[in-house]
Amino acid sequence: MKKIDFYKMSGSGNDFIIVDNRNKIVDETDLPNFIAKACRRKMSVGADGFILVENTDDADFKWRFYNSDGSVAEMCGNGARCVARYANSSRYDSSPCCRRAR
Repeated sequence: MKKIDFYKMSGSGNDFIIVDNRNKIVDETDLPNFIAKACRRKMSVGADGFILVENTDDADFKWRFYNSDGSVAEMCGNGARCVARYANSSRYDSSPCCRRAR
């Protein structure tokens, strides 16, 4: 098993595993199962959600959010807070205010 660096962040009572996946380090083969295992409390890192931060041509970055069971979620406000904090603290964004996707 390869090592995957991650951040664990909390936003308004929810906690998230955030992975910088710009270099495609996360294997997509069985992603829902991997996420469910990583989010399982007392057996792994444990979290309410899992977020992949990735490259895009339309903005400074894009993010994919997953529920703790590995299912895709369309949006999560508390997860968005954490991703914004991650982008700002890691200087991921190219300006004081990230570009929005078109």
